[in-house]
Amino acid sequence: MIDRIIAFLILCLVLGAPIGLLATLTSDVLLNFVFFYPLFMSGIWIAGGLYFWFVWERHWKWSPTQPGPWLKGSPLVSILIPCHDEEEHAEETILAVLQQDYPHIEVIAINDGSTDGTPDLLDRLTAYHPRLRVIHLARNQGKAMALRMGAMASRSDYLVCIDGDAMLEPNAVSYLVAPLIEHPRVGAVTGNPRIRTRSTLIGRIQVGEFSSIIGLTKRAQRVYGQIYSVSGVVTAFRREALERVGYWSLDMITEDIDITWKLQRDRWSVFFEPRALCGVLMPETLNGLWRQRRRWAQGGAEVLLKNLDCLGSWELRRMWPLIIEFVMSTIWAFGLALVALLWLIGLVVPMPDTLHIPSLLLPSFTGMVLALMCMLQFGVSVLIDRKYEPDLSHSLYWIVWYPFVYWLISLFTTLVSFPKVMLRTRRRRARWTSPDRGIKKESS
Repeated sequence: MIDRIIAFLILCLVLGAPIGLLATLTSDVLLNFVFFYPLFMSGIWIAGGLYFWFVWERHWKWSPTQPGPWLKGSPLVSILIPCHDEEEHAEETILAVLQQDYPHIEVIAINDGSTDGTPDLLDRLTAYHPRLRVIHLARNQGKAMALRMGAMASRSDYLVCIDGDAMLEPNAVSYLVAPLIEHPRVGAVTGNPRIRTRSTLIGRIQVGEFSSIIGLTKRAQRVYGQIYSVSGVVTAFRREALERVGYWSLDMITEDIDITWKLQRDRWSVFFEPRALCGVLMPETLNGLWRQRRRWAQGGAEVLLKNLDCLGSWELRRMWPLIIEFVMSTIWAFGLALVALLWLIGLVVPMPDTLHIPSLLLPSFTGMVLALMCMLQFGVSVLIDRKYEPDLSHSLYWIVWYPFVYWLISLFTTLVSFPKVMLRTRRRRARWTSPDRGIKKESS
């Protein structure tokens, strides 16, 4: 009951903040917040990303053909692959894993109640690959449960978890596990996903997004102390750390965000390793992108609600920036919605000067500043990621659509998901369906 009251109060705060800002000041102040908050965050990401690159990353040697670092003691590494209706992609993923440069691996594929040909495919692969084991779950239990079962069956202290459509580069496992061995307080190391689906505008936009936003953000967050989320596509974990925090939560729709916060609350460090490359399939339709981003927004709200007690603990003060950033981003979304609503009302009835929104279009100077910051952000991402993806600059042509698509989807997913989480009466087991993996090629 107390949790519900707190959630309701948070919802009131987020909804009331833009209205309070408008009531006590003017619409100009609200407009400045809405338009310049993305500018401020871009500056934070750029500064942190450049620091990460200048201080550390530019000195790191890497090439696609270069073997990964030597792992002290040559420990066994368990690679977990949860699969739900992955008949089309699972074989390609498993074969890529088995071709790792590091030889001491075991591969555990977890069939989570698949209804297609995934169980037969996995069983067939075990006959040809002795390092592959398969766990069959009778019903769909959710990705978190599948990962739990895989971890329980594994024999290693180091677990690399990838999706059923992921394509690991041959040296990725070595790069992921090396920080776990070298630094005893590192609980997880997240890799560097690269987009494979590029047949539509949505796919091409995400190529730039994963470099200019997600990759840059992870670098900046690592510099500032805490990472918001490891990548659910490719991350290595220390078994001891997972055991201490109780593994993945079964009632969280985004298990990757949740486990990141659980580890950092327990004072484990989370690293970002850009050299651990992994190809990933992403949605290429607006409907698929909408469902994916709505899930991310809902998962973020769930994790926020679960970890609000950090604000009352000085020992957990390192979590405060993550909470503050999420709350401010949510307030921004509702603030922009309020601006749009006032503008629409102003088209019908006269509004007081303090509430009048003349236009949703940016003033020429403001628009120029935001456009320049956007291009600067893309330029920095190209500078940093060009060695991992030499043709990244070719995507800049498509990135001109990025602010429109990204911020609008972020706005609407937040408006839908945040109240849903805050007003939900009880938690339920998080189960999954096979997501949109891009436009499928027609067979000849």
